[in-house]
Amino acid sequence: MILNKKPLSLVEVKELRKEREEKKPIDEYLAKFAKISKDKAKKIAEEIRALNNPKINEEQIVKVVDLLPEDIEEVNKIFNEINLNEEEANAILQIVKK
Repeated sequence: MILNKKPLSLVEVKELRKEREEKKPIDEYLAKFAKISKDKAKKIAEEIRALNNPKINEEQIVKVVDLLPEDIEEVNKIFNEINLNEEEANAILQIVKK
C-alpha cells in the first residue's frame, strides 16, 4: 500500500537502503551514481527551492540533485517541459557548482 508519494534523490534512496541488511543490484547502482553526500544534496535542493521559481517542481529539483548538470544545455534537458530563461538556468548552475 502506498501511503505517500514523494520524489527522492538517489542520495536519499541510498540512505534508506542503508537500513536494510541484504544487498541487491540497486545498492551497486546507488554506489555508482549517487555522487554527493546527503547533506550536499539537501543543500542544493533547498537553495533551488529558495529561488521561488514557480516553473520549478519537486521532481525537477530531484533530477538536478541526481544529475548535477554542468552547463546550460544539461539544465535545459532536465527542464525540457518548460522554458527557463538564461538567467534562471544560470542560477541553477551556480547552485550546483558551489
